[in-house]
Amino acid sequence: MDRCRRGCSRGDEARYVCNSRTEQRCLRQRSGFCRRRWQSRSGRSNQPTSLRLRKRMVANTNDLVDELVVRIEASNPMQRTMLQSSLAGLRTDERKRLHRYLEYCEDSGFDIDQLAEAYNTITLDTLREQVYFQRNGRYRYSRFDEVAGHVYHNPLYMRKYMYGLAITAYFWANHREIYRYFEMVIPRRQGGRYLEVGPGHGLFFLQAMALSRYESYEGIDISETSLEMTRSLLSRQEHRDSNRWVLQCGDFLAANELVGPYDAVVIGEVLEHVERPDLFLMRIQSLIRPGGFVFVTTAVNAPAVDHIYLFRTVAEVEHMAITCGLNVVDKLVTGYPGCSIQETEQRRLPINLALVLSA
Repeated sequence: MDRCRRGCSRGDEARYVCNSRTEQRCLRQRSGFCRRRWQSRSGRSNQPTSLRLRKRMVANTNDLVDELVVRIEASNPMQRTMLQSSLAGLRTDERKRLHRYLEYCEDSGFDIDQLAEAYNTITLDTLREQVYFQRNGRYRYSRFDEVAGHVYHNPLYMRKYMYGLAITAYFWANHREIYRYFEMVIPRRQGGRYLEVGPGHGLFFLQAMALSRYESYEGIDISETSLEMTRSLLSRQEHRDSNRWVLQCGDFLAANELVGPYDAVVIGEVLEHVERPDLFLMRIQSLIRPGGFVFVTTAVNAPAVDHIYLFRTVAEVEHMAITCGLNVVDKLVTGYPGCSIQETEQRRLPINLALVLSA
């Protein structure tokens, strides 16, 4: 029987078999998409028994979260261990919110199979960019016009990207910690005006409206697709009163309609997507009232398909914020699992960072 160096073989009773007994994997399986496990010519299912049993169990329940996980694992089995660990870390209220979000997606015409595909798109695109970054020491792109057409102004890809990114807020531990931190630090009793720059999938905007008491909520995004998704999410949830919120499509730096002072400005996962993040921070400083709440999240050494500005250390982000006239009140830094922040930076592994700032 012929066998490749990673365990694949061709024989009369099996076709391109992955030798799971020695835990060797072919290149396609390592990337998460080889599902051929001792598939005989008799037509036996190529899915592991545990996965087939879980599919039957999920089919008899209405749990969309479990159903989504099963669909993701079916096409991307390398995610299985991480997803099972992630589910164990979800709080009951988080799981309920995720279930409601998945119901909203289905009602909006984006079914579970499409959501699984969207999530897998995020993971595979990110993996590809991480490999490039580790080899070259830089992000693949450095100019906005290099990514805008493919991502922000491509409705098909942008919709898939946003749905997948929303799911990572629950499934990826670092994103989940940032989301929890936002819920913890957003002022609960403060009135006034709230502004969000780049609401994206709308989850932070929605949660801000649920937790805080601002009289008005504004959002601005460069992508009309993102704004459509946020509008739909707000209209579908308990915030149907459109008099409290307004969304506009445009460039934050050039939007003369935004007139301060604002009592809160939130800018989540935007700075790494622009060529001059310092200009964004300076604009925020000019719009926030003295003592107001500023919440900034960004990524360090975290390549993605549309990340163009490379922060190499947490200190670099903090220094930029201070230079732009903002004070660091508090922060959350999520390093790579099993590594200290210093080691994570030294090894150029991804870091997610959230800063609470004030003017």
